[in-house]
Amino acid sequence: MQDTLFRTLGRASAAVMNRAALTRHLTAKLADEAVVGGIGNTHFDLWAAGQRAHNFYMLGSMGLAIPIALGVAIAQPKRRVIALEGDGSLLMQLGALGTVASVRPANLAIFVWDNGAYQITGSQATLTASTVDLVAMARGAGIARSTWAEDETHFDALVGEALTGSGPMFVGARTDNAPPAGVTERDPSRIRIRFMDAIKT
Repeated sequence: MQDTLFRTLGRASAAVMNRAALTRHLTAKLADEAVVGGIGNTHFDLWAAGQRAHNFYMLGSMGLAIPIALGVAIAQPKRRVIALEGDGSLLMQLGALGTVASVRPANLAIFVWDNGAYQITGSQATLTASTVDLVAMARGAGIARSTWAEDETHFDALVGEALTGSGPMFVGARTDNAPPAGVTERDPSRIRIRFMDAIKT
């Protein structure tokens, strides 16, 4: 029955929502799940939603949120793992979707914020602003449980499924170009050590 959450929607059918608000919706439901936030506004909003030792904040490397989250999910199959990524970053690492589909980690959920722009570098348009549908690409890569979040209610239901259901799953969320809710500390060693200590048990 839960597969009714994974609807056949095109990108244009999804409501445009606020990235920071969606991030807060997600983090409010977390316990000991590991969350890997991609570069820029993706992890800025994750930081602003409340710092957690179980969060890893990616600094400076585009496209690595999903590969890192996949590694954590493989290493700790009993822990729920969530990757938060932006459309521009995912476009630089599309091969990760095929790898996720091949490995099929039941504990991994991917949420992609798609505003159709490289917002942090000047809001240049990404390919999703024209022809690319990231959810269709995820399905094409083999992640069957993929969908656009139709609205906030649907998004919240998908977060619930990410925390209780079987993955892998991929959720695309169309977001606005609002500025980030905060700025992450620039201390990569501290971020790494804190995250590794939090998930080592």
